[in-house]
Amino acid sequence: MCAALAAARRGLDVVLIEKSGHFGGSTARSGGGVWIPGNYALRDAGQVDPDDAASAKAYLDAIVGEDVPKLKRDTYIDRGPEVMDFLRENTPVRFAWVPDYADYHPEADGGRPSGRSVEPMPMDARFLGAELERLHPRYTKAPANLIVTQADFRKISLGMRTIRGPITMAKVTARKIIDTMRGRKMFAMGNALAIGLRKGLADAGVPVLYDTELTGLIVEDGRVVGVETSTGPIRATRGVIVGSGGFEKSPSMRETYSPKPTSIDWTTGSANNSGAGIEAGAEAGAALAFMDDAWWGPTIPLPRGPWFCLAERNLPGSIMVNSQGRRFMNEALPYVEAVHAMYAGEATGVPHVPCWLVMDQRYRNRYLFAGLGPRQPFPGHWYKHGVVRQAATLPELAEQIGVPADNLVSTVVRFNAFADAGIDADFHRGDSAYDKYYSDPTVKPNPSLHTIDQAPFYAVQIVPGDLGTKGGLVTDERARVLRPDGTPIPGLYAAGNVSAAVMGYTYAGPGATIGPAMVFGYLAAEDIAAQASTSSSAQTTAPSPD
Repeated sequence: MCAALAAARRGLDVVLIEKSGHFGGSTARSGGGVWIPGNYALRDAGQVDPDDAASAKAYLDAIVGEDVPKLKRDTYIDRGPEVMDFLRENTPVRFAWVPDYADYHPEADGGRPSGRSVEPMPMDARFLGAELERLHPRYTKAPANLIVTQADFRKISLGMRTIRGPITMAKVTARKIIDTMRGRKMFAMGNALAIGLRKGLADAGVPVLYDTELTGLIVEDGRVVGVETSTGPIRATRGVIVGSGGFEKSPSMRETYSPKPTSIDWTTGSANNSGAGIEAGAEAGAALAFMDDAWWGPTIPLPRGPWFCLAERNLPGSIMVNSQGRRFMNEALPYVEAVHAMYAGEATGVPHVPCWLVMDQRYRNRYLFAGLGPRQPFPGHWYKHGVVRQAATLPELAEQIGVPADNLVSTVVRFNAFADAGIDADFHRGDSAYDKYYSDPTVKPNPSLHTIDQAPFYAVQIVPGDLGTKGGLVTDERARVLRPDGTPIPGLYAAGNVSAAVMGYTYAGPGATIGPAMVFGYLAAEDIAAQASTSSSAQTTAPSPD
Protein backbone atom coordinates (compact mmCIF):
# COMPACT_ATOMS: atom_id res chain seq x y z
CA MET A 1 0.00 0.00 0.00
CA CYS A 2 2.86 2.38 0.77
CA ALA A 3 4.45 1.61 -2.61
CA ALA A 4 1.18 2.13 -4.47
CA LEU A 5 0.53 5.39 -2.66
CA ALA A 6 4.03 6.69 -3.38
CA ALA A 7 3.70 5.79 -7.05
CA ALA A 8 0.32 7.49 -7.34
CA ARG A 9 1.56 10.66 -5.66
CA ARG A 10 4.35 10.78 -8.24
CA GLY A 11 1.81 10.83 -11.03
CA LEU A 12 2.02 7.22 -12.13
CA ASP A 13 -0.99 5.15 -13.15
CA VAL A 14 -1.24 2.49 -10.43
CA VAL A 15 -3.32 -0.56 -9.61
CA LEU A 16 -2.94 -2.67 -6.47
CA ILE A 17 -3.88 -6.32 -6.73
CA GLU A 18 -4.79 -8.28 -3.60
CA LYS A 19 -5.01 -12.06 -3.38
CA SER A 20 -7.64 -12.09 -0.64
CA GLY A 21 -10.87 -10.25 -0.09
CA HIS A 22 -9.25 -8.14 2.64
CA PHE A 23 -6.68 -5.38 2.91
CA GLY A 24 -3.87 -5.16 5.44
CA GLY A 25 -2.45 -8.68 5.48
CA SER A 26 -0.10 -9.58 8.32
CA THR A 27 0.40 -5.89 9.13
CA ALA A 28 -3.25 -5.56 10.12
CA ARG A 29 -2.79 -8.54 12.45
CA SER A 30 0.34 -7.10 14.07
CA GLY A 31 1.15 -4.63 16.80
CA GLY A 32 1.80 -2.07 14.06
CA GLY A 33 5.16 -0.98 15.44
CA VAL A 34 7.59 0.79 13.12
CA TRP A 35 11.38 0.91 13.62
CA ILE A 36 12.61 3.88 11.58
CA PRO A 37 15.27 5.92 13.43
CA GLY A 38 15.04 9.70 13.34
CA ASN A 39 11.38 9.91 12.35
CA TYR A 40 9.06 12.79 13.29
CA ALA A 41 7.37 10.93 16.15
CA LEU A 42 10.72 10.30 17.80
CA ARG A 43 11.69 13.93 17.24
CA ASP A 44 8.43 15.10 18.82
CA ALA A 45 9.18 12.91 21.85
CA GLY A 46 12.71 14.25 22.20
CA GLN A 47 14.19 10.88 21.25
CA VAL A 48 16.47 11.97 18.40
CA ASP A 49 20.07 12.96 19.04
CA PRO A 50 22.21 15.03 16.65
CA ASP A 51 24.15 11.88 15.71
CA ASP A 52 21.10 9.63 15.59
CA ALA A 53 21.54 8.56 11.95
CA ALA A 54 25.19 7.73 12.55
CA SER A 55 24.42 5.73 15.68
CA ALA A 56 21.57 3.87 13.94
CA LYS A 57 23.93 2.94 11.09
CA ALA A 58 26.53 1.80 13.60
CA TYR A 59 23.85 -0.31 15.25
CA LEU A 60 22.94 -2.10 12.02
CA ASP A 61 26.64 -2.48 11.25
CA ALA A 62 27.04 -4.23 14.60
CA ILE A 63 24.05 -6.57 14.55
CA VAL A 64 23.48 -7.20 10.82
CA GLY A 65 26.99 -6.83 9.47
CA GLU A 66 27.95 -7.85 5.99
CA ASP A 67 25.05 -10.24 5.57
CA VAL A 68 23.38 -7.22 3.94
CA PRO A 69 25.28 -4.61 1.86
CA LYS A 70 26.09 -1.48 3.84
CA LEU A 71 24.68 0.79 1.12
CA LYS A 72 21.29 -0.85 1.50
CA ARG A 73 21.41 -0.65 5.30
CA ASP A 74 22.49 3.00 5.25
CA THR A 75 19.87 3.92 2.64
CA TYR A 76 17.19 2.57 4.95
CA ILE A 77 18.38 4.79 7.79
CA ASP A 78 18.86 7.86 5.57
CA ARG A 79 15.51 7.71 3.78
CA GLY A 80 13.27 6.32 6.50
CA PRO A 81 12.29 9.64 8.12
CA GLU A 82 11.27 10.99 4.71
CA VAL A 83 8.88 8.07 4.27
CA MET A 84 7.31 8.75 7.65
CA ASP A 85 6.82 12.40 6.67
CA PHE A 86 5.25 11.27 3.41
CA LEU A 87 2.74 9.10 5.27
CA ARG A 88 1.89 11.93 7.63
CA GLU A 89 1.16 14.16 4.64
CA ASN A 90 -0.82 11.61 2.61
CA THR A 91 -2.67 9.43 5.14
CA PRO A 92 -4.52 9.92 8.44
CA VAL A 93 -1.97 7.72 10.28
CA ARG A 94 -0.09 9.45 13.08
CA PHE A 95 2.65 7.76 15.05
CA ALA A 96 3.80 8.10 18.66
CA TRP A 97 6.89 6.85 20.46
CA VAL A 98 6.50 3.65 22.48
CA PRO A 99 8.23 4.73 25.71
CA ASP A 100 11.27 2.68 26.67
CA TYR A 101 10.56 -0.21 24.30
CA ALA A 102 14.26 -0.91 23.92
CA ASP A 103 16.02 -1.82 20.70
CA TYR A 104 16.37 -5.60 20.72
CA HIS A 105 20.15 -5.38 21.16
CA PRO A 106 20.45 -2.17 23.17
CA GLU A 107 23.94 -2.91 24.46
CA ALA A 108 25.35 -3.22 20.92
CA ASP A 109 27.17 -0.24 19.43
CA GLY A 110 24.53 2.34 18.55
CA GLY A 111 21.70 0.52 20.34
CA ARG A 112 19.19 2.56 22.34
CA PRO A 113 17.87 1.32 25.71
CA SER A 114 15.02 3.84 25.41
CA GLY A 115 14.11 2.43 22.02
CA ARG A 116 13.33 3.74 18.54
CA SER A 117 9.94 2.11 18.06
CA VAL A 118 6.81 4.11 17.25
CA GLU A 119 3.24 2.91 16.84
CA PRO A 120 0.06 4.20 15.16
CA MET A 121 -2.15 6.29 17.37
CA PRO A 122 -5.73 5.01 17.73
CA MET A 123 -8.05 6.36 15.04
CA ASP A 124 -11.75 6.62 14.32
CA ALA A 125 -12.16 4.70 11.06
CA ARG A 126 -15.67 5.80 10.11
CA PHE A 127 -14.12 7.74 7.23
CA LEU A 128 -13.49 4.47 5.42
CA GLY A 129 -17.19 3.65 5.12
CA ALA A 130 -18.16 0.23 3.78
CA GLU A 131 -14.54 -0.48 2.84
CA LEU A 132 -13.84 -0.98 6.55
CA GLU A 133 -15.57 -4.36 6.27
CA ARG A 134 -12.63 -5.50 4.15
CA LEU A 135 -10.07 -4.99 6.93
CA HIS A 136 -8.09 -8.18 7.43
CA PRO A 137 -9.38 -10.10 10.48
CA ARG A 138 -7.46 -9.46 13.68
CA TYR A 139 -4.91 -11.85 15.12
CA THR A 140 -6.62 -11.68 18.49
CA LYS A 141 -9.03 -9.37 20.27
CA ALA A 142 -8.36 -7.46 23.45
CA PRO A 143 -10.66 -8.23 26.40
CA ALA A 144 -14.10 -6.67 25.85
CA ASN A 145 -12.83 -5.42 22.46
CA LEU A 146 -10.95 -2.63 24.19
CA ILE A 147 -8.69 -0.46 22.03
CA VAL A 148 -5.22 -1.14 23.44
CA THR A 149 -1.90 0.23 22.20
CA GLN A 150 1.47 -1.47 22.60
CA ALA A 151 2.30 0.99 25.37
CA ASP A 152 -0.97 0.07 27.12
CA PHE A 153 -0.28 -3.64 26.79
CA ARG A 154 2.99 -3.44 28.67
CA LYS A 155 1.27 -1.88 31.68
CA ILE A 156 -1.78 -4.15 31.56
CA SER A 157 0.32 -7.33 31.35
CA LEU A 158 1.47 -6.73 34.94
CA GLY A 159 -2.10 -7.00 36.21
CA MET A 160 -2.40 -5.33 39.62
CA ARG A 161 1.33 -5.43 40.36
CA THR A 162 1.75 -1.70 39.84
CA ILE A 163 -0.68 1.18 39.95
CA ARG A 164 -0.13 1.67 36.22
CA GLY A 165 -2.01 -1.56 35.41
CA PRO A 166 -5.41 -0.70 36.89
CA ILE A 167 -5.09 2.97 35.92
CA THR A 168 -4.40 1.99 32.30
CA MET A 169 -7.33 -0.44 32.29
CA ALA A 170 -9.57 2.27 33.71
CA LYS A 171 -8.47 4.74 31.03
CA VAL A 172 -8.88 2.21 28.24
CA THR A 173 -12.32 1.21 29.49
CA ALA A 174 -13.39 4.85 29.84
CA ARG A 175 -12.25 5.55 26.29
CA LYS A 176 -14.23 2.56 25.06
CA ILE A 177 -17.41 3.82 26.77
CA ILE A 178 -17.00 7.35 25.43
CA ASP A 179 -16.21 6.12 21.92
CA THR A 180 -19.25 3.85 21.92
CA MET A 181 -21.51 6.65 23.10
CA ARG A 182 -20.24 8.90 20.32
CA GLY A 183 -20.55 6.23 17.65
CA ARG A 184 -16.84 6.05 16.91
CA LYS A 185 -15.22 3.02 15.29
CA MET A 186 -11.82 3.03 16.93
CA PHE A 187 -8.82 0.95 15.88
CA ALA A 188 -5.23 0.76 17.07
CA MET A 189 -1.96 -1.06 16.40
CA GLY A 190 -1.65 -2.75 12.97
CA ASN A 191 -5.35 -2.20 12.29
CA ALA A 192 -4.83 1.56 12.47
CA LEU A 193 -1.83 1.46 10.15
CA ALA A 194 -3.62 -0.64 7.53
CA ILE A 195 -6.74 1.50 7.72
CA GLY A 196 -4.76 4.71 7.37
CA LEU A 197 -2.87 3.43 4.34
CA ARG A 198 -6.08 2.22 2.73
CA LYS A 199 -7.60 5.69 3.16
CA GLY A 200 -4.50 7.18 1.56
CA LEU A 201 -4.99 4.93 -1.47
CA ALA A 202 -8.67 5.88 -1.72
CA ASP A 203 -7.82 9.59 -1.58
CA ALA A 204 -5.15 9.11 -4.26
CA GLY A 205 -7.61 7.27 -6.52
CA VAL A 206 -5.69 3.98 -6.52
CA PRO A 207 -7.95 1.03 -7.42
CA VAL A 208 -7.60 -2.15 -5.38
CA LEU A 209 -8.52 -5.39 -7.14
CA TYR A 210 -9.53 -7.92 -4.47
CA ASP A 211 -9.64 -11.69 -4.92
CA THR A 212 -6.96 -11.40 -7.58
CA GLU A 213 -4.17 -13.91 -7.03
CA LEU A 214 -0.69 -13.55 -8.52
CA THR A 215 0.12 -16.62 -10.61
CA GLY A 216 3.25 -15.43 -12.42
CA LEU A 217 5.19 -12.59 -13.98
CA ILE A 218 5.04 -11.58 -17.63
CA VAL A 219 8.61 -11.35 -18.96
CA GLU A 220 9.46 -10.09 -22.45
CA ASP A 221 13.03 -9.67 -23.71
CA GLY A 222 14.31 -10.04 -20.15
CA ARG A 223 12.06 -7.32 -18.75
CA VAL A 224 9.06 -7.76 -16.43
CA VAL A 225 6.12 -6.12 -18.19
CA GLY A 226 3.19 -7.32 -16.13
CA VAL A 227 1.66 -10.06 -14.03
CA GLU A 228 -0.45 -13.11 -14.61
CA THR A 229 -3.34 -13.34 -12.17
CA SER A 230 -6.25 -15.61 -11.38
CA THR A 231 -8.52 -13.18 -13.23
CA GLY A 232 -6.26 -12.62 -16.25
CA PRO A 233 -3.08 -10.78 -17.21
CA ILE A 234 -2.36 -7.19 -16.19
CA ARG A 235 0.24 -5.28 -18.20
CA ALA A 236 2.62 -2.82 -16.57
CA THR A 237 4.02 0.08 -18.56
CA ARG A 238 6.75 1.03 -16.09
CA GLY A 239 7.26 -1.76 -13.58
CA VAL A 240 5.91 -4.27 -11.08
CA ILE A 241 6.41 -3.95 -7.32
CA VAL A 242 5.87 -7.25 -5.54
CA GLY A 243 4.72 -6.91 -1.93
CA SER A 244 3.01 -10.26 -1.46
CA GLY A 245 4.49 -11.32 1.88
CA GLY A 246 6.44 -14.42 2.83
CA PHE A 247 5.85 -18.16 2.56
CA GLU A 248 4.81 -18.93 6.12
CA LYS A 249 1.60 -20.63 4.98
CA SER A 250 3.23 -22.82 2.33
CA PRO A 251 3.86 -26.37 3.65
CA SER A 252 6.07 -27.23 0.67
CA MET A 253 8.28 -24.14 0.91
CA ARG A 254 8.63 -24.53 4.67
CA GLU A 255 9.64 -28.14 4.13
CA THR A 256 12.24 -27.04 1.57
CA TYR A 257 13.75 -24.06 3.37
CA SER A 258 12.81 -23.82 7.06
CA PRO A 259 14.62 -25.53 9.95
CA LYS A 260 12.83 -28.56 11.31
CA PRO A 261 10.46 -29.25 12.85
CA THR A 262 8.18 -26.62 11.34
CA SER A 263 4.47 -26.13 10.76
CA ILE A 264 2.13 -23.70 9.06
CA ASP A 265 -0.03 -24.04 12.18
CA TRP A 266 2.55 -22.19 14.29
CA THR A 267 2.63 -18.92 12.36
CA THR A 268 0.54 -15.85 13.13
CA GLY A 269 1.09 -14.50 9.61
CA SER A 270 -1.75 -14.02 7.17
CA ALA A 271 -3.33 -17.21 5.86
CA ASN A 272 -2.78 -15.91 2.32
CA ASN A 273 1.02 -15.74 2.50
CA SER A 274 1.96 -18.80 0.47
CA GLY A 275 5.10 -17.51 -1.24
CA ALA A 276 3.70 -16.92 -4.73
CA GLY A 277 5.67 -13.73 -5.20
CA ILE A 278 8.93 -15.40 -4.22
CA GLU A 279 8.32 -18.31 -6.59
CA ALA A 280 7.38 -15.98 -9.45
CA GLY A 281 10.48 -13.86 -8.90
CA ALA A 282 12.73 -16.90 -8.75
CA GLU A 283 11.26 -18.18 -12.01
CA ALA A 284 12.13 -14.82 -13.56
CA GLY A 285 15.75 -15.28 -12.49
CA ALA A 286 15.89 -13.59 -9.09
CA ALA A 287 18.42 -14.50 -6.42
CA LEU A 288 17.08 -15.60 -3.02
CA ALA A 289 18.52 -15.08 0.46
CA PHE A 290 17.68 -15.78 4.14
CA MET A 291 15.18 -18.44 3.13
CA ASP A 292 16.03 -20.46 6.23
CA ASP A 293 15.04 -17.67 8.60
CA ALA A 294 11.86 -15.99 9.81
CA TRP A 295 10.57 -13.33 12.17
CA TRP A 296 10.51 -16.02 14.83
CA GLY A 297 8.90 -16.01 18.24
CA PRO A 298 8.24 -18.61 20.96
CA THR A 299 4.59 -19.51 20.46
CA ILE A 300 1.90 -21.41 22.37
CA PRO A 301 -0.03 -23.74 20.01
CA LEU A 302 -3.46 -23.04 21.47
CA PRO A 303 -6.51 -24.91 20.13
CA ARG A 304 -7.92 -21.65 18.73
CA GLY A 305 -4.66 -20.81 16.99
CA PRO A 306 -1.07 -19.87 17.83
CA TRP A 307 -0.34 -17.34 20.58
CA PHE A 308 2.87 -15.36 19.96
CA CYS A 309 4.58 -14.87 23.34
CA LEU A 310 5.74 -11.33 24.05
CA ALA A 311 5.48 -10.89 27.81
CA GLU A 312 4.67 -14.38 29.06
CA ARG A 313 8.19 -15.85 28.96
CA ASN A 314 9.85 -12.60 30.09
CA LEU A 315 7.90 -12.09 33.30
CA PRO A 316 9.64 -13.23 36.50
CA GLY A 317 8.76 -16.60 37.98
CA SER A 318 8.96 -18.64 34.78
CA ILE A 319 11.62 -20.59 32.89
CA MET A 320 11.81 -22.58 29.65
CA VAL A 321 13.19 -26.12 29.66
CA ASN A 322 14.04 -28.65 26.95
CA SER A 323 13.25 -32.37 26.82
CA GLN A 324 15.96 -32.98 29.44
CA GLY A 325 14.32 -30.57 31.87
CA ARG A 326 17.17 -28.08 31.49
CA ARG A 327 17.17 -24.36 30.81
CA PHE A 328 18.95 -23.53 27.57
CA MET A 329 18.72 -19.75 27.15
CA ASN A 330 17.82 -16.39 28.61
CA GLU A 331 14.04 -16.66 28.38
CA ALA A 332 13.73 -12.87 27.95
CA LEU A 333 15.74 -12.81 24.73
CA PRO A 334 14.29 -10.90 21.76
CA TYR A 335 11.87 -13.31 20.13
CA VAL A 336 13.86 -13.98 16.96
CA GLU A 337 16.94 -14.84 18.99
CA ALA A 338 14.88 -17.00 21.36
CA VAL A 339 13.78 -19.28 18.54
CA HIS A 340 17.31 -19.31 17.12
CA ALA A 341 18.28 -20.73 20.53
CA MET A 342 15.50 -23.34 20.30
CA TYR A 343 16.67 -24.55 16.90
CA ALA A 344 20.34 -24.44 17.96
CA GLY A 345 19.41 -26.69 20.86
CA GLU A 346 17.44 -28.97 18.55
CA ALA A 347 20.55 -29.37 16.37
CA THR A 348 22.45 -30.92 19.31
CA GLY A 349 20.21 -33.97 19.20
CA VAL A 350 18.37 -33.07 22.41
CA PRO A 351 14.75 -32.23 21.49
CA HIS A 352 13.91 -28.57 22.11
CA VAL A 353 10.75 -28.48 19.98
CA PRO A 354 8.48 -28.34 21.74
CA CYS A 355 9.96 -26.98 24.94
CA TRP A 356 8.04 -26.08 28.09
CA LEU A 357 7.39 -22.81 29.89
CA VAL A 358 7.36 -23.72 33.59
CA MET A 359 5.74 -21.45 36.19
CA ASP A 360 4.00 -21.61 39.55
CA GLN A 361 0.71 -20.39 40.98
CA ARG A 362 2.25 -17.13 42.17
CA TYR A 363 3.07 -16.26 38.56
CA ARG A 364 -0.50 -17.06 37.48
CA ASN A 365 -1.92 -14.97 40.32
CA ARG A 366 0.08 -11.95 39.24
CA TYR A 367 0.15 -11.66 35.47
CA LEU A 368 -1.89 -11.81 32.29
CA PHE A 369 -1.17 -14.93 30.28
CA ALA A 370 -2.13 -15.55 26.64
CA GLY A 371 -5.20 -13.36 26.99
CA LEU A 372 -6.21 -14.72 30.41
CA GLY A 373 -6.41 -12.45 33.42
CA PRO A 374 -4.44 -13.00 36.65
CA ARG A 375 -5.85 -15.94 38.66
CA GLN A 376 -8.08 -16.93 35.75
CA PRO A 377 -7.85 -20.73 35.37
CA PHE A 378 -6.51 -22.23 32.19
CA PRO A 379 -9.45 -23.42 30.04
CA GLY A 380 -10.20 -27.11 30.18
CA HIS A 381 -9.67 -27.62 26.46
CA TRP A 382 -6.09 -26.34 26.79
CA TYR A 383 -5.43 -29.30 29.05
CA LYS A 384 -7.35 -31.62 26.75
CA HIS A 385 -5.18 -30.63 23.79
CA GLY A 386 -1.97 -31.12 25.79
CA VAL A 387 -0.97 -27.46 25.68
CA VAL A 388 -0.96 -27.09 29.48
CA ARG A 389 0.03 -29.49 32.25
CA GLN A 390 -0.55 -28.97 35.99
CA ALA A 391 0.82 -30.80 39.04
CA ALA A 392 1.12 -30.43 42.79
CA THR A 393 4.88 -31.04 42.74
CA LEU A 394 7.73 -30.53 40.30
CA PRO A 395 8.48 -34.29 40.03
CA GLU A 396 4.84 -34.90 39.10
CA LEU A 397 4.99 -32.08 36.55
CA ALA A 398 8.18 -33.57 35.09
CA GLU A 399 6.41 -36.90 34.62
CA GLN A 400 3.51 -35.23 32.84
CA ILE A 401 5.75 -33.45 30.31
CA GLY A 402 8.13 -36.36 29.89
CA VAL A 403 11.36 -34.88 31.26
CA PRO A 404 13.70 -36.33 33.93
CA ALA A 405 12.34 -35.34 37.34
CA ASP A 406 15.76 -34.92 38.95
CA ASN A 407 16.82 -32.57 36.17
CA LEU A 408 13.72 -30.38 36.40
CA VAL A 409 13.95 -30.14 40.19
CA SER A 410 17.64 -29.28 40.12
CA THR A 411 17.05 -26.75 37.32
CA VAL A 412 14.37 -24.95 39.34
CA VAL A 413 16.45 -25.06 42.53
CA ARG A 414 19.40 -23.52 40.69
CA PHE A 415 17.19 -20.87 39.09
CA ASN A 416 15.63 -20.00 42.45
CA ALA A 417 19.09 -19.35 43.85
CA PHE A 418 19.76 -17.00 40.95
CA ALA A 419 16.47 -15.22 41.64
CA ASP A 420 17.35 -14.73 45.31
CA ALA A 421 20.77 -13.35 44.36
CA GLY A 422 19.43 -11.26 41.47
CA ILE A 423 22.01 -12.65 39.02
CA ASP A 424 21.39 -15.31 36.37
CA ALA A 425 24.87 -16.82 36.26
CA ASP A 426 23.93 -19.21 33.46
CA PHE A 427 22.19 -17.02 30.86
CA HIS A 428 22.31 -13.43 32.22
CA ARG A 429 18.56 -12.90 32.19
CA GLY A 430 17.78 -9.38 33.32
CA ASP A 431 21.14 -7.90 32.33
CA SER A 432 19.92 -6.28 29.11
CA ALA A 433 17.69 -3.21 29.03
CA TYR A 434 15.45 -5.16 26.67
CA ASP A 435 14.96 -7.89 29.27
CA LYS A 436 13.51 -5.32 31.62
CA TYR A 437 10.77 -4.08 29.29
CA TYR A 438 8.42 -6.99 30.02
CA SER A 439 9.63 -7.45 33.59
CA ASP A 440 8.07 -6.64 36.95
CA PRO A 441 9.58 -3.52 38.57
CA THR A 442 8.22 -4.56 41.97
CA VAL A 443 10.42 -7.66 42.02
CA LYS A 444 13.82 -7.19 43.64
CA PRO A 445 16.76 -7.39 43.21
CA ASN A 446 16.27 -8.39 39.55
CA PRO A 447 12.87 -7.56 37.97
CA SER A 448 13.28 -10.43 35.48
CA LEU A 449 13.85 -13.16 38.10
CA HIS A 450 11.63 -14.66 40.78
CA THR A 451 11.60 -18.00 42.53
CA ILE A 452 9.30 -20.79 41.32
CA ASP A 453 8.11 -22.43 44.51
CA GLN A 454 4.37 -21.94 45.05
CA ALA A 455 2.28 -25.00 44.12
CA PRO A 456 0.57 -25.96 41.95
CA PHE A 457 3.07 -25.88 39.12
CA TYR A 458 2.30 -25.49 35.43
CA ALA A 459 4.04 -26.28 32.15
CA VAL A 460 2.89 -24.71 28.88
CA GLN A 461 4.01 -26.06 25.52
CA ILE A 462 6.15 -23.73 23.41
CA VAL A 463 6.91 -24.15 19.69
CA PRO A 464 8.98 -22.07 17.23
CA GLY A 465 6.30 -19.83 15.75
CA ASP A 466 6.74 -16.74 13.63
CA LEU A 467 5.21 -13.48 12.46
CA GLY A 468 6.19 -14.38 8.89
CA THR A 469 9.23 -15.57 6.97
CA LYS A 470 12.08 -13.17 6.23
CA GLY A 471 13.74 -14.81 3.23
CA GLY A 472 12.95 -13.85 -0.33
CA LEU A 473 13.98 -11.97 -3.44
CA VAL A 474 17.33 -10.21 -3.15
CA THR A 475 16.99 -6.47 -3.74
CA ASP A 476 19.29 -3.47 -3.78
CA GLU A 477 19.01 -0.07 -2.12
CA ARG A 478 16.45 0.99 -4.77
CA ALA A 479 14.33 -2.15 -4.16
CA ARG A 480 15.24 -3.51 -7.59
CA VAL A 481 15.18 -7.32 -7.68
CA LEU A 482 18.62 -8.74 -8.44
CA ARG A 483 19.86 -11.79 -10.29
CA PRO A 484 22.52 -14.04 -8.71
CA ASP A 485 25.20 -12.04 -10.56
CA GLY A 486 24.01 -8.82 -8.90
CA THR A 487 22.41 -7.24 -11.97
CA PRO A 488 18.82 -5.97 -11.68
CA ILE A 489 15.92 -7.60 -13.47
CA PRO A 490 14.42 -4.71 -15.45
CA GLY A 491 10.93 -3.76 -14.38
CA LEU A 492 10.87 -5.87 -11.19
CA TYR A 493 10.90 -4.50 -7.64
CA ALA A 494 10.08 -6.01 -4.25
CA ALA A 495 9.46 -4.88 -0.68
CA GLY A 496 8.31 -6.46 2.56
CA ASN A 497 8.57 -10.13 3.45
CA VAL A 498 8.62 -11.20 -0.19
CA SER A 499 12.14 -9.73 -0.26
CA ALA A 500 15.28 -10.75 1.62
CA ALA A 501 15.27 -8.81 4.88
CA VAL A 502 17.50 -5.76 5.30
CA MET A 503 17.81 -6.96 8.91
CA GLY A 504 19.58 -10.13 7.79
CA TYR A 505 19.42 -12.90 10.38
CA THR A 506 18.57 -10.58 13.25
CA TYR A 507 15.98 -8.00 14.32
CA ALA A 508 16.83 -4.42 15.24
CA GLY A 509 13.79 -3.56 17.30
CA PRO A 510 9.98 -3.49 17.45
CA GLY A 511 8.75 -2.65 13.96
CA ALA A 512 11.87 -3.67 12.03
CA THR A 513 9.63 -5.69 9.71
CA ILE A 514 7.01 -3.08 8.85
CA GLY A 515 9.49 -0.20 8.69
CA PRO A 516 11.60 -1.67 5.86
CA ALA A 517 8.47 -2.82 4.01
CA MET A 518 7.22 0.77 3.85
CA VAL A 519 10.59 2.38 3.12
CA PHE A 520 11.62 0.06 0.29
CA GLY A 521 8.12 0.10 -1.17
CA TYR A 522 8.43 3.89 -1.28
CA LEU A 523 11.91 3.71 -2.82
CA ALA A 524 10.70 1.26 -5.46
CA ALA A 525 8.00 3.70 -6.54
CA GLU A 526 10.54 6.52 -6.56
CA ASP A 527 12.86 4.58 -8.85
CA ILE A 528 10.07 3.69 -11.25
CA ALA A 529 8.97 7.32 -11.36
CA ALA A 530 12.54 8.44 -12.00
CA GLN A 531 12.90 5.96 -14.86
CA ALA A 532 9.60 7.15 -16.30
CA SER A 533 10.72 10.77 -16.09
CA THR A 534 14.03 9.98 -17.79
CA SER A 535 12.24 8.08 -20.54
CA SER A 536 9.75 10.90 -21.12
CA SER A 537 12.54 13.47 -21.17
CA ALA A 538 14.50 11.44 -23.72
CA GLN A 539 11.46 11.15 -25.96
CA THR A 540 10.75 14.89 -25.71
CA THR A 541 14.30 15.95 -26.59
CA ALA A 542 14.89 13.38 -29.35
CA PRO A 543 15.36 14.97 -32.79
CA SER A 544 12.47 14.67 -35.23
CA PRO A 545 12.98 12.29 -38.15
CA ASP A 546 13.48 13.79 -41.56
